[in-house]
Amino acid sequence: MTSVAPDQPSGIPVPNSTRSFWHSEPNEFLLGHRTTPELPSEADVVIVGSGITGSSAARFLTEDPRYNGRSIVMIEAREACWGATGRNGGHCQVLPVARGLDVAKFEILNYNTVKSYISENNVACEWRSVSGCRAFFSEDMFKAELSKVAALKAADPELGKLVEVITDKAKLAKHRVSTAVGCTLCHSAASLWPYKLVAFVLEKLVRAGQLNLQTNTPVERIASGDATHPHVLHTPRGPIRARTVLLCTNGYTSHLLPALADLIVPVRGEMSALLPPKGAPRLPNSYGLEGQPDQPGHLSDYLNQRPYDGVPNPAGHYMYGGGDAGADYPRVGIWDDGVVDEGMAAWLRRTLLVRLELGGETEGLEELEATHQWTGIMGYSRDNMPWVGEVPGMKGVWLAGAYSGHGMPNGTLCGKAAVELMLADEQGIAASEAHKSVVETVGLPKGYLITEARIAEARKLPPVAKADAMGTFGADAVRISGTEKAGIAEYLKSFIWSSKP
Repeated sequence: MTSVAPDQPSGIPVPNSTRSFWHSEPNEFLLGHRTTPELPSEADVVIVGSGITGSSAARFLTEDPRYNGRSIVMIEAREACWGATGRNGGHCQVLPVARGLDVAKFEILNYNTVKSYISENNVACEWRSVSGCRAFFSEDMFKAELSKVAALKAADPELGKLVEVITDKAKLAKHRVSTAVGCTLCHSAASLWPYKLVAFVLEKLVRAGQLNLQTNTPVERIASGDATHPHVLHTPRGPIRARTVLLCTNGYTSHLLPALADLIVPVRGEMSALLPPKGAPRLPNSYGLEGQPDQPGHLSDYLNQRPYDGVPNPAGHYMYGGGDAGADYPRVGIWDDGVVDEGMAAWLRRTLLVRLELGGETEGLEELEATHQWTGIMGYSRDNMPWVGEVPGMKGVWLAGAYSGHGMPNGTLCGKAAVELMLADEQGIAASEAHKSVVETVGLPKGYLITEARIAEARKLPPVAKADAMGTFGADAVRISGTEKAGIAEYLKSFIWSSKP
């Protein structure tokens, strides 16, 4: 197993990654694709990484009038979209109360941007708009969630309409989570085949002659170049010189930016594709399962279901991920996705039968059959916010990533924001003005921007590994004003708490 200390740089993506279900129907045009047989010797822009962020950045760059025909080369260590986006849970779900109003609004913009692109281009990626059901099995955690929901409704009543709280047992049963204390429903969520979405974008750009894609070409390091091409990216196939570099490398970022190793940490996650019980009906929502017994409060499992008409794969898979509570091996600081953690895999095969009313023939069934179980590498941010902007001390090297496992409702517009910042810099616009503009025009939360001050503040926080061990990572407290507290108190009066069934 390949691993590093949490504050040490990661390595290059391993060549023997576990088999993701999302790659079971690969895009034949992109497999082994190299737009030119040889790696170009130079390019105006080099994008490293071909997931949701890299593909979106390439698309937005080519759509911008300032693009003006510049050369774009995308370099991918393995096959196209073979990293986190090609290995995730297949969700695009807004979490309205997780990190504050500006983040909630940005995630909604992302959700609608992705949804619109898929609709306008008829992308066959199994997009299905659903409600995201977060089921809480811990009374204390549900109380805390209710406070956050109340704070949202007090601060922004219109945004608060996205979230519905359910405690009635009959209604919980309707959503298949009758054993939960309660649940919240978010009405901006979707399930999709993420690899197919990214593959569509990449193929369209390559066929249009707007992108040179070079797969199976890991970047080993970035060095200084000359005045016209300040950066040289070294690969096993030779170097490529670049005017501008955009890193969309997420959990592998510290391999190329070792100075940020304590800020962006690789974390291995587990996913599974499970066959439903015979005769089981379609689940009504996507799900997050929170506060299960033996599950630390900062960890959760997540689930959505594929359509029942999938061909040629068996239909209706439960795409179920998480299982961290059952881990046999370390997760934090791990960048090897060639290993399946059997403890996590077993947790995923068994848990749904206990937590959800799946329906169908479940009597005597102890675990579900997995057609695929695999791992993927996430990039966890020390301050639990993505990093978007120019890398300090590396003029012309830009970064967008570190989504802490929540990339699908962030990566698309983070890629756009990075492009806007890159183009503004080329026009000679001051960084402070560019930052202000990208917040106003793209909706990027100010807290996502890379600044020296943010880096200094992030380093005052516990390292990712320590925060994970303490059970505090990701458990963001929502800042609540006095006026909002009054509204929360009134809101909570409608809920009567009892530990009795």
